[in-house]
Amino acid sequence: MRPFDPQVLRALPEARRPLAVLAAVGVAQGVATVATAFALSSVVVAVVRGTPLGEPAAYLVGLFVVRGVLALTGERVAASAGAAVSAGARTRLLRHWAEAPAGRRPDPAQALVLADQGATSIEPYVARFLPALVSAAVVPGLAVVVLAFVDWPSALVVVLTLPLLPLFAALIGATTRDATQRRWQALAGLSGHFLDVVRGLPTLAAYGRAERQTAVIGEVSQRHRRATMATLRLAFLSSAALELLATICVAIVAVIVGLRLSHGGMELGTALVAILLAPEAYWPVRRVGAEFHSAADGATALLEVTRHLADPDLASARAVPASTLLETVPTAARVEVHGLGHTHPGATHPVLHGLELTAGVGLTVVTGPSGVGKSTLLALVAGLRTPTHGTITSPAAHLVTQRPFLTPDSIRTNLTLGGDPATGNEALWAALRQVGLDGPVAALPDGLDSPLGDDGRGLSAGQRARLVLARATLSEATVLLLDEPTAHLDPTSAALAHEVIAALAERRCVIAVTHRPELVALADRHVHLQPVGVPA
Repeated sequence: MRPFDPQVLRALPEARRPLAVLAAVGVAQGVATVATAFALSSVVVAVVRGTPLGEPAAYLVGLFVVRGVLALTGERVAASAGAAVSAGARTRLLRHWAEAPAGRRPDPAQALVLADQGATSIEPYVARFLPALVSAAVVPGLAVVVLAFVDWPSALVVVLTLPLLPLFAALIGATTRDATQRRWQALAGLSGHFLDVVRGLPTLAAYGRAERQTAVIGEVSQRHRRATMATLRLAFLSSAALELLATICVAIVAVIVGLRLSHGGMELGTALVAILLAPEAYWPVRRVGAEFHSAADGATALLEVTRHLADPDLASARAVPASTLLETVPTAARVEVHGLGHTHPGATHPVLHGLELTAGVGLTVVTGPSGVGKSTLLALVAGLRTPTHGTITSPAAHLVTQRPFLTPDSIRTNLTLGGDPATGNEALWAALRQVGLDGPVAALPDGLDSPLGDDGRGLSAGQRARLVLARATLSEATVLLLDEPTAHLDPTSAALAHEVIAALAERRCVIAVTHRPELVALADRHVHLQPVGVPA
C-alpha cells in the first residue's frame, strides 16, 4: 500500500485543486518554520547581549501571525478537501455501479461497506495524512539545506539519522496494512451477515430461528473488535517507537552543539538555530507516521475505490463488442432481439440461448415457467445486464420490476421519479385515477405530499404495484417493460390495470411478463419461453 498513489488524482478529480493548494501552503509553512528559527534565535541573542529587542521581536511576532494564517488556511482547505473527496468518491462509486450491468456489480455487502464507511474514512486520510505528507516532503529537506549552511556537523547528523524514521515507518506500515486489511475483511463479513439476517428476518422469525442469529452476529462482532484493537495497539506502539527514535536523534544534535558551544567552538545564535531546526527536520516525518495510522482505513478504502473505478471488467461491460451489441435508438418504439443468449455469472448453463424477438407498438406478452429467463430478458432489453451473445436494438426503456423501487419520500416524488419533477397535480391525479389509486391517496392527510416509509411502507403490495404502474404512464419512454405488473392485485384491480396497459400499448411498445391469461388475451404478440434445450 503506497502512502499516496497518483492514480487518485485521475480517479477523483475533486482532489486535484485542494492538493495543489495544500502543497503551496506546505511549502510556505516550511519557509516560515525556518525563518521562525532565525527570528527566535535573534531574540534570545538580543536578550543575552542586551541589544534592542524591537526589530527581532516584531519580526518574530510577524512570523507567528503568518504561520497562524497558513495553519488556518491549511486546516480549512484540508477539511473541505476531505469532505469533497469523500463525497465525490461515494458519488462516483454509486454512479459507476449503477451504470454497470447487474452481473458485474460487486457483492452488496462489500459495496455497502465501501460506499458507507469506506468513503467516510477517506476524509481523515485526505484532511490529515496528505497535508502531513506534503510537510514531510518540504520541511525536512529545507531544514537540512539551511543547517548545512549554518552548521554542517549538525546537518551531517540529521542526514545520517533522518532516513531511519521513514525506514521504521515503512516497516511498521507494512504490518499496519495487513492488520487493516484483516479488519476490513472482518467488517465486510459482519456487514454481509447482518444484511443477510435483516433480509431474511421474516423467514427466520416464521421458523423460530431468529434468536440463533444473535450468537452468530455476536461472534462476528467480536472478531471485528479484536481486529480493531490489534490495529490500535500497533498504532500506539509504532508512534511511541518513532517518537523515541526522533528524540534520540535530536538529543545527539543537542549534545554535539552543546559541547561545541561550551568550548567556544560556535556562536550562540548559530547554536540556537541548529537546535531549533533539528527537531523541525524530524517532526514532519513523525507526524506522517502518526497520521498514517489514524488514516490507514482511508488509505485502504481509497485503494479499493480507485480499483473499482478503474475496473477493466466494468469498463469492458459498458463497451460491449459488436457481437453483443446493445444499440440505443432515440425515439423508435421498437425492440429487436436476434440470437440473444445470456449466462448468469458463475453459472455453467445459459438461461437464454438463440432468442429471436421483434416487438413494435402494441402489447407483447412473454410467458413461460418460472426460472426460464423472463425477468432476465427484460433486464437485458433495459440494459441492466449484458448479453453473452446476440444483439439487442432498443430505445431507452422504462422498466417496472416485480419489486419496484420506492423512495422514503412523498407520493409526488415517487410518481415523478425518473421523469419530470415539475409535472403538475392534474397529470399526477389523472395517472392515479387510471390505476384506481386516486381515492386512497386523496384520503391521506397530505394527499400527494404524504410521505412513504422504506420500500413503500404505508401502502399494500397491490397499491405499490399500482403506484409504479401510474409512474410508468407518466414516463416519456417509448418502450415499457413490465414484469408481472398485476401479480399482487385482486381481480378487480387487475382488470383495471389491464385496461391501462392496453391503452398504453396503443401508442407505445409494451413488453409484459405475466402468468395471467386475461392479459395474454389482450396481447398483440405472444412469446412463450421454454427452458434452454427444451423444444418450443
